[in-house]
Amino acid sequence: MDRSSDRLPIRGGETLASAMKQERRGRSHPPKSSSSSISQSSRAPLIMGFLSCLAWLYVAGRLWQDSGNRLLLSELLQKNTGNMPKVLTVEDKLMNLGCNEVARKSVEAEMDLTLAKSQGFLAGNTSSSTKLLAVIGVYTGFGSRLKRNVFRGSWMPRGDALKKLEDRGVVIRFVIGRSPNRGDSLDRNIDEENHQTKDFLILESHEEAAEELPKKAKYFFSAAVESWNAEFYVKVDDNINLDIDGLIEILDSRRGGHGLYIGCMKSGSVISEEGQQWYEPEWWKFGDGKSYFRHAAGSLIILSNNLAQYININSASLQTYAYDDTSVGSWMMGLDATYVDNDRLCCSSSRQEKVCSVA
Repeated sequence: MDRSSDRLPIRGGETLASAMKQERRGRSHPPKSSSSSISQSSRAPLIMGFLSCLAWLYVAGRLWQDSGNRLLLSELLQKNTGNMPKVLTVEDKLMNLGCNEVARKSVEAEMDLTLAKSQGFLAGNTSSSTKLLAVIGVYTGFGSRLKRNVFRGSWMPRGDALKKLEDRGVVIRFVIGRSPNRGDSLDRNIDEENHQTKDFLILESHEEAAEELPKKAKYFFSAAVESWNAEFYVKVDDNINLDIDGLIEILDSRRGGHGLYIGCMKSGSVISEEGQQWYEPEWWKFGDGKSYFRHAAGSLIILSNNLAQYININSASLQTYAYDDTSVGSWMMGLDATYVDNDRLCCSSSRQEKVCSVA
């Protein structure tokens, strides 16, 4: 029997044994690529856990911050609640109803009433601090410088004499508004003249024009009341000569009077035909008779302190008519005014006993 053939099964057996050994070795030591996959899969839960912790910390921080804000707001609300009025005022209720404008007007009306009382408009409240007897306003215009110089050289004092008259309690001023073209040569000329003579009352809010003459009365009495505290305020046209001593005599005899409306009282027909002299655009308001109410002639109008105060307080709502004398008369109609008709104040004639006369 050949020995070489006997070794073959042994080699075959060795080969089988070694193959089995290698297989067992392979099972106990897996390949490197498989180990890397297992390692990566084990890290994922750790990353997720870390991110969850961060999210939890963020949420916890926000909750803590919101809690602090709520605590602060709660403290502020509690503090402010302690300062709130327990009972709603009338103003609060008006605000809740959306009536702020009504409330504002009510307050303004109450302030006007208080002012009227304090300044002697109501009966029995004549101010005891009145120092001057009268403020006399002489109407004038931009083109009337020559006429003003004539007055300064005749019945109207100038310079030191004007100051002495003021010491007696009588102030005299030329009354004029501003040019429609503010700051032009007309305004500059008046300012220059006033700088030299110091005898103007310039109505800054009034536009000097013929059609604005009725409104000038409102501005004059208002400005005079605000500038001087006097018993009487006198409006005089620029074509009138005055007997100052005679006027002072009349006014002094009426000192302390309440609600005095003094002048040369008249009436007259209302002209309704447009284009005619003395045409009144509001003619239909005077009834079928077309007659004006009783009023002081426009050449010279005298109002006591409280009536002038009334014009000042209510200036914005006072109706004006075509002429200043009828306008002032209409304002007096609704008041408890005492009408004083003095023939010495009728300036149409130049009799000796007259206080005024046409220049």
